[in-house]
Amino acid sequence: MSPAFAELIGTMLLVILGDGVVANVVLKQTKGNSAGWIVITAGWAFAVTFAVYCTSAISGAHLNPAVTVALAAIGKFSWGAVPDYVAAQMAGGFLGGVIVWLAYLPHWSVTESKADKLGVFCTGPAIRNATANLVTEIIGTFMLVLGVLAIVSPANLVPGSDFAKGFSPVLVGVIVWAIGLSLGGPTGYAINPARDLGPRIAHFVLPIAGKGGSDWGYAWVPVVGPVIGGIIGALFYKGFWPSV
Repeated sequence: MSPAFAELIGTMLLVILGDGVVANVVLKQTKGNSAGWIVITAGWAFAVTFAVYCTSAISGAHLNPAVTVALAAIGKFSWGAVPDYVAAQMAGGFLGGVIVWLAYLPHWSVTESKADKLGVFCTGPAIRNATANLVTEIIGTFMLVLGVLAIVSPANLVPGSDFAKGFSPVLVGVIVWAIGLSLGGPTGYAINPARDLGPRIAHFVLPIAGKGGSDWGYAWVPVVGPVIGGIIGALFYKGFWPSV
C-alpha cells in the first residue's frame, strides 16, 4: 500500500467512526439517540486512535491536511508529497461520509432536522461569527499539532523500548478527546479540513432524504482555521524544542 493510499484509507476509517458516532446520537430512532456530547467526543477520540493504528506504519498517519502542511512547514515532511496526501485525505473523508450515509440509511427519512443531518457530515458554529469561529479552529488545531509533535518527540520515547511508540495512537486519541471536551463547544472542533470538507461534499451530492443545504458559506472556516492553527502549533513546537 502506498503512503497516499494509506492516508485515503485512514481518513475514511476516521470519518466512518467519527461521523458514525454523530449519526448514532443525532439521528432519530437509533440506539444511541440523544446520548450527548460525551459520547460524541469519546467516539471521535476512539476513531482517531483506530485510524492512526491502522496507518501509522505506512504513511505516518497524518489523516489531516492541517497536520501534513504543518509538518512540511517545519521541514518534517516533503512539500512535494503534500498534494498527494491532501487529495487522498479529502477523498477518504468523502468516502467515509458516503459509508456513514449507507450505514444509517433508514434513519435519514425519520429525522426531521436538516441541521442534524448536516451535522452528521460536517461541523457548524453554535453562534455564527466568522472571526470568532476561525479563532476557535485555530486554537484547537494549534493544540492538536503541538500535542502530536510532543508525543512523538524523541525526548518522550523510552530508549530501547517500543512501548511509547506503540502507545502513541492512544495518546493522540486522548488529545482529540481533550480538545473536543474543552474547545469543541463553539464550532464542533473540526480541526481537520478533510474531516469536514470531504463529508460536506458527500452531503451535497448524496440523495439524503429531506436534507437541506450544505452551508457552503461557513465551509471555509474549518479549512482555513485548522491550516493556520496547525502551522502555528508546529512553529511553536520547533521554536521551543529546536533540537528535536
